[in-house]
Amino acid sequence: MQWNSIQLKQEKGVGLITLNRPQAFNALNSELIQELNQALDLLEQDNSIGCMVITGAEKAFAAGADIKEMVDLSFPEIYLDDFFHLADRVAQRRKPLIAAVSGYALGGGCELALMCDFIYCADNAKFALPEVTLGVLPGIGGTQRLTRAIGKAKAMEMCLTGRQMGAQEAEQSGLVAQVFAKEQLLIESLAAAEQIAQKSLTSLMMIKESINRSFEVSLAEGLRFERRIFHAIFASAEQKEGMRAFIEKRPAKFKPESSE
Repeated sequence: MQWNSIQLKQEKGVGLITLNRPQAFNALNSELIQELNQALDLLEQDNSIGCMVITGAEKAFAAGADIKEMVDLSFPEIYLDDFFHLADRVAQRRKPLIAAVSGYALGGGCELALMCDFIYCADNAKFALPEVTLGVLPGIGGTQRLTRAIGKAKAMEMCLTGRQMGAQEAEQSGLVAQVFAKEQLLIESLAAAEQIAQKSLTSLMMIKESINRSFEVSLAEGLRFERRIFHAIFASAEQKEGMRAFIEKRPAKFKPESSE
């Protein structure tokens, strides 16, 4: 496929999506979100892909949503079209998804990173939800996901003031998993993605589903769900291969169930 706002590469079981609107610092518009979802659809359907990475440019992962696209919209237009509803599909992906953030991740860019399963960032990263300075509020999950990631106090402060959070504070607050020098960010992100992609795709997807379920239900219900999923994976050939490989002291050779 031909892309205008993203680039897509596939290698070693990893799908790498690079946001590519340099003239707008990768600001999110309808075309970019549509192309992002099209690329994710392709990667989700490809059983050779075990992990996906979304990244941007060195100076900006994504510097917000495209204000020029939104400024003149009316309530009926934005409500009837359910504006940005396609962005929600990013968070609904079943395969592991990593955000590799360098530079600015502001507004919608920060929200996009939060939709991913975890974030690696460069030491120059800046996170913020500055929508309040525009007379609006986050609309792609920012108030919900940021609060779950770093707690009420910091999320409330960031959303009410619009202040930027640097890389070190982001790591200390639990917003990002690790911080790297900017020239190492993509190398480390792809290395982690390749390591993940070598694992059983069935177990990867079940782990992701189980962890995400913990945010939706009580502890007792979450434990019950995890136990049933654990029982279910014993129906897979990947479970047999993984445990036999351990006993035989050899590397496991996983392959998707559907390819057998």
